[in-house]
Amino acid sequence: MKSKSIILLPSAAKILAQLGEDIRLARLRRKLTTEQVAERANISRSTLWLVEKGTASVAIGTYLQVLFVLGLEKNFLHIANDDTLGRKLQDADLLSKKKVRRKTKEA
Repeated sequence: MKSKSIILLPSAAKILAQLGEDIRLARLRRKLTTEQVAERANISRSTLWLVEKGTASVAIGTYLQVLFVLGLEKNFLHIANDDTLGRKLQDADLLSKKKVRRKTKEA
């Protein structure tokens, strides 16, 4: 079965590459080898290499598992936590809606 190629926008690819680099630096700061992290995350060393490279085809669960091994899993909870744009859009929509009075039925 042929794997599906994922095409990312350049800005998204940069974000994943930065995430991979941050994971690699976190591993190195903890003085853990690729073998140790891969074994603890129950993945192969080559998959860990793809994670540290920021490859888009790696499952998000694999990224989370590696973060867990490094003690950084709580950082995952901050993704989309503060949705400033979403709140502004929602507030703008709420402000633009006019109150509609319901007609009451007469008996």
